[in-house]
Amino acid sequence: MSMRKKLIALMMTILVASMLSGCIFIEKDTLILGSRNNTESIILSHVMGQLIEEKTDIEVSYKENLGGSTVVWNAMQNGLIDVIPDYTGTIVVTYYHEDPGTAEETLEATKRLVDEDGIIAFNTFGFNNTYTLALDESRAEELGVKTFSDFAKVSEDFTLGAVFEFIDRPDGLPGFQKEYGLKFKDVKGMDHGIMYRSIGAKEVDVINSYTTDGQLQDYDLRVLEDDKSYFPPYHALPLVRKEALQEYPEIEEVLRQLEGKIDEEAMQKMNAKVDNEGMMVEIVAEEFLIESGLIEKK
Repeated sequence: MSMRKKLIALMMTILVASMLSGCIFIEKDTLILGSRNNTESIILSHVMGQLIEEKTDIEVSYKENLGGSTVVWNAMQNGLIDVIPDYTGTIVVTYYHEDPGTAEETLEATKRLVDEDGIIAFNTFGFNNTYTLALDESRAEELGVKTFSDFAKVSEDFTLGAVFEFIDRPDGLPGFQKEYGLKFKDVKGMDHGIMYRSIGAKEVDVINSYTTDGQLQDYDLRVLEDDKSYFPPYHALPLVRKEALQEYPEIEEVLRQLEGKIDEEAMQKMNAKVDNEGMMVEIVAEEFLIESGLIEKK
């Protein structure tokens, strides 16, 4: 690892430590679940946490909105949090800088790589939340755009709205533009929640959405096909520190109950309840667990 990367990792660790200061030692007998600064990550954290609390006597604490994927990953590696939801493609490509393969190959690589860092990866929840592009349905129909390759022919007329992380990530915008020969009129970085408001207000023409975004249900957008399969599989799964698993071995059986239980439609609906309807994350997670038969209604 280069000195620059070491310094960045150290700074991120210090940042998260400061966010968690005053809590780490007080909650030493508590299982700490972390999440990124997006709705889906927080929902998945609560789905896992509520199921653990229902099935065991373990006390759970949530550390939400810790930042982007790398910030949360550094916190996990340094023992500041115990359990997180993450994505196979992110782990393999962004954290370990290896090439992904098929969904199965990427999952196996995920398990192998994180094991070397004292972390256990379970099997996936059941959905693949990958990057895509979305633009106004009527404009896409007018231009005959259905795939990324179609869009590349007209992309110079479009302003892209993209989350900051997508713009910077190696598996994000730089490689994506190169693969498809995309050239945008402009690229505007923004938070995830602002993207849909921006395209609705016509401040941008196309956005880098995720396939499980709840807002896709509220906007008349066409989701384009990644016809060259550029983006790796991003199957969501639980990650648990080995030390936490040794202290609380019962959580393995609990988390395995979530394998294959959440498909793209279910995750999109949960995201929509929070982002579009303003429901509390805790309630959305509980409703899912009840509807899935994993816990009983109280």
